Amino acid sequence: VQLQASGGGLVQAGGSLRLSCAASGLTVSRQTIAWFRQAPGKEREFVAARFRGSNTYYADSVKGRFTISGDNAKNTVFLLMNSLRPEDTAIYYCAVDSSIILSSVRAARSYDHWGQGTLVTVSS
Repeated sequence: VQLQASGGGLVQAGGSLRLSCAASGLTVSRQTIAWFRQAPGKEREFVAARFRGSNTYYADSVKGRFTISGDNAKNTVFLLMNSLRPEDTAIYYCAVDSSIILSSVRAARSYDHWGQGTLVTVSS
């Protein structure tokens, strides 16, 4: 299983970015795929997840601004980030697991496979 995250960059506050997580070795439509982020000096935190290709879940801090979605034909999951804030600055990671249960979807330790991360910097 390999996950390739991309799409990060530098954007001004209020702007948008779309992150991509291209998967190989599995079918994203059947998996639970999540995005986490880690800012300097902070722990990795949950951002969003798509549980078993269906229901979506978001951290309160991004709800209404971020959207997780998937393109099954491309075997890729996206994170569309709107109304970005300086506090959204972090390295963003995608993660996947085939056996995770719903109660664990927000826990980083529950995921077996991780992408390499993509840096998002939001300037004020």
